[in-house]
Amino acid sequence: MTEEETNEATGETPAAEAPEEDRAGGSAPAPRDAEPDPALPPKERRQRARSAHSGEARPPMSLEERLAERAAKRSANAAERRRWRTKSREKRRAEGPREGTPPAERRGTGSPRVRQGVVVSDKADKTIVVQIDQARQHRTYGKIVRTSTKLHAHDERNEAGTGDTVRVVESRPLSATKRWRLIEILERAR
Repeated sequence: MTEEETNEATGETPAAEAPEEDRAGGSAPAPRDAEPDPALPPKERRQRARSAHSGEARPPMSLEERLAERAAKRSANAAERRRWRTKSREKRRAEGPREGTPPAERRGTGSPRVRQGVVVSDKADKTIVVQIDQARQHRTYGKIVRTSTKLHAHDERNEAGTGDTVRVVESRPLSATKRWRLIEILERAR
């Protein structure tokens, strides 16, 4: 059997008869060591970078070595998180107060919280219900999220009415639901 007969039987084409693009390397895959093309989309760049991995396994490690490596990686991640949190805290301090009602102002260590809100009910004797509206930006999505909380506050002289803007202070438990006391009426309802 001659070479031509062998090629015909197997269906192969000799190198001399191969199409132009195959010989020129037009459709041949890029070499593994080549840098990914920066014009490619990020997903395809990652795929090509992963496929370029040689596939060699790491040398076997003992249990102690694996645990030591894991502990080192965890401590490095923790240090990175601490740095990020410190940086974001400093950034928030530099920005100043956010829009909306601040959550419970504190005067100092161990001092009671002071909040400001609108009276929504004064029907009970010596008790008012104060609604505190809060607007803050969502941590991940950035959307302004509005929330409200209702507090039961002690009003000794029944002086606050519905619609009044008042300031209340944290106090000892006065009843099953009352933990706040009226300090002052900032603005009367019209």
